[in-house]
Amino acid sequence: MGTRSRRDEPLTTYREKRKFDRTPEPSGEQTSADRPAGERRFVVQRHRARRLHYDLRFEIDGVLVSWAVPKGPTLDPDVRRMAVHVEDHPLEYQDFEGVIPRGEYGGGDVIVWDRGTWEPHATDDPAQAVADGDFHADLYGEKLRGRFVLVRRGEQSDREQWLLLHKHDDDAVRGWDPEDHPLSVLSGRTNEEVKADPDRLWRSDLPAAAASVELDSDAVAGPDQEALEALDEMGDHGTWEVFGRSLKVTNLDKVLFPGTEEADPVTKRELLRYAATIAPTVLPYLAGRALNMHRYPDGADHKGFWHKSVPDRAPKWLPRWDNEAAEDDEAHTYLVVNEPAALVWAANYGALEWHPWTSRTDEPERPTYALFDLDPGEKTSWEEVLQLARLHRTAFEHLDVTAFPKLTGRRGIHIWVPIARGPSFEQTRAWVEQVSRTVGAVMPELVSWKWVKNERRGRARLDYTQNAINKTLVAPYSPRPAAGAPVSAPISWDELDDPELRPDRFTIRTIGDRLAEHGDLFRGVLYGEQRLPRLH
Repeated sequence: MGTRSRRDEPLTTYREKRKFDRTPEPSGEQTSADRPAGERRFVVQRHRARRLHYDLRFEIDGVLVSWAVPKGPTLDPDVRRMAVHVEDHPLEYQDFEGVIPRGEYGGGDVIVWDRGTWEPHATDDPAQAVADGDFHADLYGEKLRGRFVLVRRGEQSDREQWLLLHKHDDDAVRGWDPEDHPLSVLSGRTNEEVKADPDRLWRSDLPAAAASVELDSDAVAGPDQEALEALDEMGDHGTWEVFGRSLKVTNLDKVLFPGTEEADPVTKRELLRYAATIAPTVLPYLAGRALNMHRYPDGADHKGFWHKSVPDRAPKWLPRWDNEAAEDDEAHTYLVVNEPAALVWAANYGALEWHPWTSRTDEPERPTYALFDLDPGEKTSWEEVLQLARLHRTAFEHLDVTAFPKLTGRRGIHIWVPIARGPSFEQTRAWVEQVSRTVGAVMPELVSWKWVKNERRGRARLDYTQNAINKTLVAPYSPRPAAGAPVSAPISWDELDDPELRPDRFTIRTIGDRLAEHGDLFRGVLYGEQRLPRLH
């Protein structure tokens, strides 16, 4: 469909394809009439949706007239690229860099691959040139420069095929490949880095000038050096001032995690230090959710127990939630880690493991994650666990579902699928079960569906039953009760192919270096709401 025929409502198709309560993309309520006049702009976005492609967009008559270029634009004058004319986009889209939820139109990660200004060639009406199917433009970008030509092939239609080429001019470069230039001109990052750790989202309910929301705007600062030094110098017990709270801490020299051949034992003092330093990272996964504490007051080499109720002697400032739906024999008042000092309090209380609910306290019957637990049996090797995880990776790719894996810190792998609130626990459990049984059918010799452990004959269980109210999987970055103080560490899907990967590879002593190098690989579960696709 040509630009002229769409000029009355140029963004109608764009809006019809998107649900703006679910996608961070701009809705385009503002146009060029809302901003000062200036030079014409263009942008190229590298977009990994179902397939990698480059979106080439020109500012024309208050919108971004757009083409999807599967192999990307090139400066090579001897190369012809196919380009598909797609719906116009709002002007705000030129700065969009982030993640569109899977299941939404165009779901995937987007970077601003190039941008700049452009001038029409041989016409003073570029919109008519597009409508006529013969569009020439001089580009002045950071990567793309020189004269580009777009020529329509065939008749006008909803998704026209065009040819894109670069003229033989002074800016032409033979052999020039866009894939040799993968970084964003906006952030200097790759698509993979933006996907793993997005900085911004679009809020289409806000004006364009305020729609780009910084995700770290509410980030919590870590403990100051003075507080950490005070903990290090304290005797066996005392009052620790941290995060603006006064905490009575005890038994600081008590060993809570046995040592290993490579590492010394870990004391309670070191656990509290870890809880304080990891709190800014882990807090978003705990805030607004009831916390089930797995306590080991005598250490990880002794039997632990579940503790859900906030004790009467807990400090009054400690955030909590009263579960009005609880039965008489159930816990009623839960800890809610809405501030970092609350996590330090839990660690001091002997909570070696942190298990947040899958739902939030404001709507406890509606989960925000669908959980997969790859639980190995006694005879399951680590390589077999990886094989099962890779099968899940393939399943999610086939379903176009965004999912995030993490090491359990023991022997298995957990996978969290972020979902928009709406389905019940019964519905998410049924969906996870169907996916799990489909995966398990590929390697039936590795999987048992028996509930009783001693009936599984040492085989793995793909446990879908944790998708229930008040059932949990351990939080990312939580310690696990084992020698060396391993943690449940998020990983990338590509790391499943790393021969050095082990389920307990990262500990409270090493996870900080990994975060510094790779960032929080699990962060996408906080912003990647999606609807679970129907299974057949």
